[in-house]
Amino acid sequence: MLTDNIFNVTGVKNSYMRPRIVAFIPAHNEEKSIRDCLEGLADQTLPKDIDLDVYVIADNCTDRTEERALQAGADFNLNLVVLTTKNNKQRKVGALNTAWKHIYGDNLDIYFRKLTQWQEVYKQSIKAVLGMDADSRLAPNALNYLWDGLMSSRNIGGVMAKYTMRMPKKKSALAKDDPHYEEKIASGEYGGPLTRWWTHQQKQDMASWILDIQYHGGSTYVLGGQATLFRPEALQDITEENKLDGPWQDESDVEDMLLTWQLQKSNWKTLVSPKARCFVDAMKSYHTFRQQRNKWQSGTVNLLTSKDIDVKTRHRGKLWRAQIKTFVDLITRVLFLLLLTVAIATDQFYWSWIWAIPVVLASILNMILAIKTPMHRTIDVVMAGLLISPEIYLWANLVTFCQVWLEKMAAHKKDGWANQYNAEGGKTSSKLVHGIILATLLVGIGVFLCINYRDFLTSQMVQDALYPYLMSGWVVLTYLTIFASIYMVYQIWTLRGRHSA
Repeated sequence: MLTDNIFNVTGVKNSYMRPRIVAFIPAHNEEKSIRDCLEGLADQTLPKDIDLDVYVIADNCTDRTEERALQAGADFNLNLVVLTTKNNKQRKVGALNTAWKHIYGDNLDIYFRKLTQWQEVYKQSIKAVLGMDADSRLAPNALNYLWDGLMSSRNIGGVMAKYTMRMPKKKSALAKDDPHYEEKIASGEYGGPLTRWWTHQQKQDMASWILDIQYHGGSTYVLGGQATLFRPEALQDITEENKLDGPWQDESDVEDMLLTWQLQKSNWKTLVSPKARCFVDAMKSYHTFRQQRNKWQSGTVNLLTSKDIDVKTRHRGKLWRAQIKTFVDLITRVLFLLLLTVAIATDQFYWSWIWAIPVVLASILNMILAIKTPMHRTIDVVMAGLLISPEIYLWANLVTFCQVWLEKMAAHKKDGWANQYNAEGGKTSSKLVHGIILATLLVGIGVFLCINYRDFLTSQMVQDALYPYLMSGWVVLTYLTIFASIYMVYQIWTLRGRHSA
């Protein structure tokens, strides 16, 4: 076990210390997950002649995170230090920078102390910094793969593992007389059919993103905080060039994306490993998912549009195209529903087989993605082919897209991290049921009006008045459909390779 006195050694001269990887694990009330995370690190086969030191940052904890981490470190024979923060206002960013300053010094400390000779030797021995979330777990040999990727070229600043959401065990497999039944259900270790289905949608979404990145060479615009191996020199460049007290900044809700863009600005490559895998927790409910995606989407939009943060990414065009693609998806669906409703209500709907083309392509695309998603189930492939799951999941993301851009136009900026923490802690509730009731009510009113005023709506006067608008709408929708179809053909083409998610 390492201790906080690791650096308190005097008389260092011509010293040598074995090269090492240091892991930074910020943990805010993670007593239930920290042991599993540390066990995953203990399972790693380290690169030859490389040591591993683990720093768990117990960040504003009110539970037994520190105690559980120390116990796990002793049980798994890890070189482990637990750092604690009090009244840290910067959350994950502050926790990560606490670990950084513990090793590299704090330039903002008014009592700044020059590093001792031993600290300098220790600092020079660090060849890679692993940033991990406390609820993540590296697959066996993942650290080796990340190391090989980082050391394959001098200009690589960070390599991220491929993320796979952990599927909850079947709730039915848990005996109800188990004394820990409620605790296990609350932990998310077990889940019902709906939770497992929702987890797979997030897993397939992540798989689609990783496959796309690998097809385009492996360069990524975000090195996710769940498991990324950084080159220390790259992080030092960010700290010095931006005059910071640590590499991570809280100017954005997506601090990992901001850091990645800064690395690219300094000409460091940022890649996704084709082999290293990390298992991460999914959002188990619609509400927590929405809050997480709101934070991600809002942070991305703010980085793309902010004039205060002077940093750009070589992937900027790709991110804007993704925003446009989502907007087109939204307009296509809203326009189709509107035109279909008016056409049926006025008895002017005519079926065209061109509408079957995007449906067939979407079915093929989603089945391929479901099959390429790690640890998929047969039911997942079937639901993807029927387009039930992808369409529901897409609408959830479209709602987030609309909310973020509407809030962007508002004066008040919401705290994405606080909203996500509150949602995961059960302090806020979803408005999904309210939305479903409202939608059902509106549909019911619409159906009632169409039935009761059918003679008027199908009269020649109304049909003649609406016909030009309907035709113009269908023409616009046809062009949007052609665009979507071409894009799906392209996506299917990119999936033909042997890349794995």
